Amino acid sequence: MIHRLEKTPIKDLYEIVSDYFNDERGSFLGCFKLKEKTFFDLWSHRKVRQINISSSNKIGSIRGLHYQDGAYAEAKLVRCINGRIWDVAVDLREDSETYGLWHSIELSPKKGNAFFIPEGFAHGFQVLEKNSSLLYIHSNNWEPDFEKGIIWNDDKLKINWPLKVTEISKRDQSLPKL
Repeated sequence: MIHRLEKTPIKDLYEIVSDYFNDERGSFLGCFKLKEKTFFDLWSHRKVRQINISSSNKIGSIRGLHYQDGAYAEAKLVRCINGRIWDVAVDLREDSETYGLWHSIELSPKKGNAFFIPEGFAHGFQVLEKNSSLLYIHSNNWEPDFEKGIIWNDDKLKINWPLKVTEISKRDQSLPKL
């Protein structure tokens, strides 16, 4: 199985492109293997604290932009396991040359790709195909008191969401601006 790191314009933010193993029975994709150099170089000193699945049914739905702050800041490895998602990460590291900038990639099982989002980034996504699901690997525990967010349509960020927004939670609609 081959995993390749693709750099993004934002330091420390990567797309991981993985090749499926295919045979007459079907296919296999290794989602995370710490002993492989690609994953070790990204994850290295971090622990896996949580693995979650998020499912969204309606095309155009947005979740985010979410992050955890302080001692509970977390890295995420995000992979779409069903459907298609437009995934976005926003650099919130105040000492970064790319503070306030965002990068997006389309995630899908067909592409076999994943998004590595380090600590100090907000994360959100828009559903491009109904009944889409994401698998998240988290480096830290979820702590509600440290959960923060930025409103999805912040005029400073100018995120170019690909579709008209069809659904967004009341909580996400009330998040503050950057």
